[in-house]
Amino acid sequence: MKRSGTNVQRRAFVAGLGALVAGCGSGDATLIEASDGPEVTSRYSLYPKFNDSNPQDWPGRTPQTYPIHGIDVSRYQGTVDWKQVQKSGVSFAFLKATEGGDLLDPMFKTYWKESKRARVHRSAYHFYYFCRPAVDQARWFIKNVPRDRQAMPHVLDMEWNPFSPTCTLRPDGATVRAEARRFLDLLEAHYGRRPIVYSTIDFFRDTGIGRLRRTDFWLRAVADHPTTAYGTSNWLIWQYTATGQVPGISGPVDLNAFRGSVDAWKKWLS
Repeated sequence: MKRSGTNVQRRAFVAGLGALVAGCGSGDATLIEASDGPEVTSRYSLYPKFNDSNPQDWPGRTPQTYPIHGIDVSRYQGTVDWKQVQKSGVSFAFLKATEGGDLLDPMFKTYWKESKRARVHRSAYHFYYFCRPAVDQARWFIKNVPRDRQAMPHVLDMEWNPFSPTCTLRPDGATVRAEARRFLDLLEAHYGRRPIVYSTIDFFRDTGIGRLRRTDFWLRAVADHPTTAYGTSNWLIWQYTATGQVPGISGPVDLNAFRGSVDAWKKWLS
């Protein structure tokens, strides 16, 4: 979905995703070379194996049964050796770009260039600030994140932030959903594809953010499968730990799994 498609195509993809998920099994990571068109050849790994400093005994389907995995990073990860990250089995990365209407992650520009050079599929994410209008925040993101048709869809990160020193507002669900739609619409118009929405269990429950139409969801669930934890199958990316260990990154890092099969992954990218 790097290039915008029709609503019919999107609905067809979502409808067929469940069938594409079936048949995934664990095994050794396999490096795949794939052509994404005349401008770039990408790499991705199948069933990578990462260590975790706080491993979970999963009660249901485990993250390791999904073939495509990735990370999300911000300035807290410091210097990243992207070539080593890619060789370890990371196929994609979400990079923190902006927060609110005036904060830019100091590592974003470096990560943006170096991850592409290492041929890791990547996109940028925006951490939403509930004391600032959605229009202002979308404009700030657009100002700082360049167009790149080889990038994955960008991300709107919406979650409660009770420890913020400046803004602990908790708007009602209708307000949250309206502001999210404004942000998503502005980014879709600018970049040519609908952003993904990241959410947590309590925020998803409190706001009804899952009701948004034409939207793919990236959901955090570190103790159970997201379908069980959220009571919905409406998700595309699963953030399954915050304590992953990836070669090329010195400290803990979030790990994520793409929901579908290898065929679904290739279709989503193309």
